[in-house]
Amino acid sequence: MLQIKSLKKVFKHEFDLEQTIFNNFSLTVNDSDFITIIGSNGAGKSTLLNLIAGTLSPDEGEILYKGTNIEHLPNYKRSSFISYVHQDPSLGVAPNLTLLENLSMAWNKRNQNPLSRGIRKKEIGMFKEKLALCDLGLENMLDKRVKTLSGGQRQAVSLIMSILHKPSILLLDEHTAALDPATAVKILSMTRQLVDTSRVTTLMVTHNMQQALEYGNRLLMLDQGKIILDVQGKEKESLTPKDLIEQFNQLKMSSLSDRLVLA
Repeated sequence: MLQIKSLKKVFKHEFDLEQTIFNNFSLTVNDSDFITIIGSNGAGKSTLLNLIAGTLSPDEGEILYKGTNIEHLPNYKRSSFISYVHQDPSLGVAPNLTLLENLSMAWNKRNQNPLSRGIRKKEIGMFKEKLALCDLGLENMLDKRVKTLSGGQRQAVSLIMSILHKPSILLLDEHTAALDPATAVKILSMTRQLVDTSRVTTLMVTHNMQQALEYGNRLLMLDQGKIILDVQGKEKESLTPKDLIEQFNQLKMSSLSDRLVLA
């Protein structure tokens, strides 16, 4: 599904200072993989998602989608097959539009006709069915402007919008980090259900070790732009958060953030 080959990314700061995030980084993502990504602050987790999405460009290397190099493809064109849900619940929605208008806009991304009707009554039932999955009462709020919804409700809408046009790749960048614990559990449960149903290839960044172990079929641990652990299947299922911390220490990670350990 996705191949990253010999990737290099350098950020330039003031006074000509440079920070190398990735140098000769490679990764193969298989069709229908659900990969959780964990690592210390500055390990390159969000940068990796942004490079895949096209919001950042690599300095060297290739990003191949189904064998085609998309390195120079702008992010608005990648959005036809890549969906991105951010940590900030406001980034994935149009706040001044109603819930129904937001969902219709996302649904119409699959329609190549720019003159197609914006809202069609026949789709409202399907929208309500999707919204009911998150158990937040959204199926009864179609006429509400999204800016009046809570952060958790907006993130649920963002998640549903992200898979409506059936993308091939779903990127989740700590999409529950800004939510209260109870709402985060609901969003994660909905995430699993949507990913399992659609079989969309998914990469999910998290600081929570338990989430990283509980969700998905594969876990990547990043440190200083390198993959220092890649486990899947039964090996992943047998691990505990304590095992992960011990693995961190054995692999001599540069640092373990307090946030990561406490999570």
